[in-house]
Amino acid sequence: MIRRAALCAFTAILFFARPSDACCPAPPPHQEVLNADQTIILVWDKENKTEHFIRRASFESNADDFGFLVPTPSQPELSESGDEAFPFFAKITEPEVVKKERPSSDSGGCCGMMPGAKSAGGAAPDPQSVRVLEEKSVAGFQASVLEASSASALVGWLKDHGYELSPAVEAWAKPYVDQKWKITALRVAKDKNAPEPANAKHIAAAALRMSFKTDRPLFPYREPQASQEGQQALATRGRLLRIFFVGDARSAAAFENKDAWGGHVAWSGKMKAESRSQALKMLGLPEASSPKSWWLTEFEDPWIPKNSDLYFADSPTQQDVRRPPVIEYVKNETSDGVQYAGLFLLPALALRLRRRR
Repeated sequence: MIRRAALCAFTAILFFARPSDACCPAPPPHQEVLNADQTIILVWDKENKTEHFIRRASFESNADDFGFLVPTPSQPELSESGDEAFPFFAKITEPEVVKKERPSSDSGGCCGMMPGAKSAGGAAPDPQSVRVLEEKSVAGFQASVLEASSASALVGWLKDHGYELSPAVEAWAKPYVDQKWKITALRVAKDKNAPEPANAKHIAAAALRMSFKTDRPLFPYREPQASQEGQQALATRGRLLRIFFVGDARSAAAFENKDAWGGHVAWSGKMKAESRSQALKMLGLPEASSPKSWWLTEFEDPWIPKNSDLYFADSPTQQDVRRPPVIEYVKNETSDGVQYAGLFLLPALALRLRRRR
């Protein structure tokens, strides 16, 4: 059992273990608390009401071991998915590079591409009120898929299995448990033999695919309530959530509680058949997977904490969206040649005119 494991929600701030007591939202001195940027691939099989949720994320943690929770409406199938799919999608949606001749008056430069505290008081929960649906090692994680009768029972099970967490996690879990969602607990162990920066321990997990039944495609956006220090750290540092959403049409996203969403569509368009086949192989999905024709929509989101999950649906507008082109200026050889020729011809013409006079 790992005595100093930390816990966070899938999209949450990490909760780090203190040397002598349980975890809390505020970190120990000189320790980072932020979950790093995340990139997600969602493949929505509307025909079979199945979402393939592929996650790749990196963490900065001063804890040797930590974990996080992923809520899903039904029991997920867990498998490792290829990391190479992420740069593959990014290449498809990158801006077009347009080459232009540099004006003679231009002085240089070119446009660039913008790149745990103990649970709340009360009697100890009945351990039988949490069912372990599956346990397995996958993509570098130790995974336990759980079904809990209450949030307090879930917290009790996690504590009994070496997790230390804050009361905010219990409050975060309650709406999901009340709706009978499944909770997948994933533990990440840092490779102690891997090289690391002097002031941080960077952990990059392999891509994990979770396939589950759902009536609507979603991203579990809700987070446990952060401390004031954690909120200030988020506001200062910022972070980016990037979602590649694959469906049979251009997609739009909205919070379930109708709050304003700060994300936007960065790119949207139909994928070529050969690109779809390549991506399926990278993601470990069969060629016969639905949809048969893919429409890719890329969302960029500043990832500001909200008390709601993000749901996807067909967009009322189905036009393509492209990033603004990147302008790359090249040397104008023709104009430069004319200019240099002029420098030599002008003195010769002046000398000839003088002789005639």
